[in-house]
Amino acid sequence: MIQIKRIYDPAEASDGQRILVDRIWPRGVTKEKAQIAAWMREITPSPSLRTWFGHRPERFEAFKARYEAELSDETAQASLEKIRGWAASGTVTLLYAAKDRQFNHAVVLKEYLEQM
Repeated sequence: MIQIKRIYDPAEASDGQRILVDRIWPRGVTKEKAQIAAWMREITPSPSLRTWFGHRPERFEAFKARYEAELSDETAQASLEKIRGWAASGTVTLLYAAKDRQFNHAVVLKEYLEQM
Protein backbone atom coordinates (compact mmCIF):
# COMPACT_ATOMS: atom_id res chain seq x y z
CA MET A 1 0.00 0.00 0.00
CA ILE A 2 1.23 3.48 -0.89
CA GLN A 3 -0.05 6.61 0.80
CA ILE A 4 0.98 10.26 0.89
CA LYS A 5 1.31 12.61 3.83
CA ARG A 6 2.71 16.03 4.64
CA ILE A 7 6.01 15.78 6.47
CA TYR A 8 4.66 18.28 8.99
CA ASP A 9 1.95 15.83 10.09
CA PRO A 10 2.92 13.62 13.04
CA ALA A 11 4.58 10.29 12.28
CA GLU A 12 2.43 7.24 13.05
CA ALA A 13 3.18 3.54 13.26
CA SER A 14 0.69 2.99 10.42
CA ASP A 15 2.97 5.02 8.08
CA GLY A 16 5.26 2.05 7.54
CA GLN A 17 8.32 3.03 5.49
CA ARG A 18 8.43 6.85 5.42
CA ILE A 19 10.08 8.17 2.24
CA LEU A 20 10.82 11.88 1.79
CA VAL A 21 10.15 12.80 -1.84
CA ASP A 22 11.19 16.47 -1.81
CA ARG A 23 14.38 17.81 -3.37
CA ILE A 24 14.98 20.23 -0.49
CA TRP A 25 14.89 19.32 3.20
CA PRO A 26 11.66 20.72 4.71
CA ARG A 27 12.11 23.82 6.79
CA GLY A 28 11.77 23.36 10.55
CA VAL A 29 11.75 19.54 10.51
CA THR A 30 14.50 17.65 12.32
CA LYS A 31 15.69 14.29 11.08
CA GLU A 32 14.51 12.75 14.34
CA LYS A 33 11.02 14.18 13.94
CA ALA A 34 10.84 13.17 10.26
CA GLN A 35 11.55 9.50 11.05
CA ILE A 36 12.32 8.72 7.41
CA ALA A 37 13.64 5.47 6.01
CA ALA A 38 14.94 7.16 2.85
CA TRP A 39 15.23 10.53 1.14
CA MET A 40 14.74 10.09 -2.61
CA ARG A 41 15.62 13.36 -4.32
CA GLU A 42 16.09 11.58 -7.64
CA ILE A 43 12.34 11.05 -8.05
CA THR A 44 11.33 14.65 -7.42
CA PRO A 45 10.43 17.09 -10.19
CA SER A 46 13.36 18.93 -11.72
CA PRO A 47 13.96 22.43 -10.34
CA SER A 48 12.86 24.02 -13.62
CA LEU A 49 9.61 22.01 -13.69
CA ARG A 50 8.91 22.75 -10.04
CA THR A 51 9.46 26.48 -10.60
CA TRP A 52 7.28 26.50 -13.72
CA PHE A 53 4.43 24.69 -11.93
CA GLY A 54 4.49 26.95 -8.88
CA HIS A 55 1.61 24.93 -7.36
CA ARG A 56 -0.87 26.60 -9.69
CA PRO A 57 -3.94 24.35 -10.02
CA GLU A 58 -4.54 25.45 -13.62
CA ARG A 59 -1.11 24.04 -14.58
CA PHE A 60 -1.52 20.74 -12.74
CA GLU A 61 -2.47 18.56 -15.75
CA ALA A 62 0.47 19.84 -17.82
CA PHE A 63 2.75 19.48 -14.78
CA LYS A 64 1.57 15.90 -14.31
CA ALA A 65 2.43 14.97 -17.92
CA ARG A 66 5.87 16.59 -17.73
CA TYR A 67 6.66 15.05 -14.35
CA GLU A 68 5.65 11.58 -15.52
CA ALA A 69 8.03 12.02 -18.47
CA GLU A 70 10.83 12.82 -16.00
CA LEU A 71 9.97 9.71 -13.98
CA SER A 72 10.72 7.50 -16.98
CA ASP A 73 14.45 8.22 -16.49
CA GLU A 74 16.62 5.19 -15.59
CA THR A 75 17.76 6.62 -12.27
CA ALA A 76 14.22 7.43 -11.24
CA GLN A 77 12.99 4.00 -12.32
CA ALA A 78 15.50 2.24 -10.05
CA SER A 79 14.24 4.21 -7.04
CA LEU A 80 10.62 3.65 -8.01
CA GLU A 81 11.26 -0.10 -8.11
CA LYS A 82 12.66 0.07 -4.55
CA ILE A 83 9.49 1.79 -3.38
CA ARG A 84 7.31 -0.77 -5.14
CA GLY A 85 9.28 -3.55 -3.44
CA TRP A 86 8.74 -1.99 -0.02
CA ALA A 87 5.05 -1.48 -0.81
CA ALA A 88 4.69 -5.14 -1.77
CA SER A 89 5.57 -6.16 1.79
CA GLY A 90 3.94 -3.32 3.75
CA THR A 91 2.86 0.28 3.83
CA VAL A 92 4.93 3.05 2.26
CA THR A 93 4.22 6.71 2.99
CA LEU A 94 5.51 9.31 0.55
CA LEU A 95 6.28 12.50 2.47
CA TYR A 96 6.10 15.97 0.93
CA ALA A 97 6.23 19.53 2.27
CA ALA A 98 3.83 21.37 -0.07
CA LYS A 99 0.92 23.14 1.59
CA ASP A 100 -1.54 22.12 -1.12
CA ARG A 101 -2.67 18.56 -0.43
CA GLN A 102 -4.43 18.15 -3.79
CA PHE A 103 -2.09 19.74 -6.35
CA ASN A 104 1.44 18.53 -5.61
CA HIS A 105 4.01 16.14 -7.02
CA ALA A 106 3.40 13.45 -4.37
CA VAL A 107 -0.14 12.98 -5.71
CA VAL A 108 1.29 12.37 -9.19
CA LEU A 109 4.04 10.12 -7.84
CA LYS A 110 1.59 7.93 -5.92
CA GLU A 111 -0.63 7.50 -9.00
CA TYR A 112 2.41 6.74 -11.16
CA LEU A 113 3.64 4.06 -8.74
CA GLU A 114 0.21 2.46 -8.54
CA GLN A 115 -0.01 2.27 -12.34
CA MET A 116 3.45 0.70 -12.76
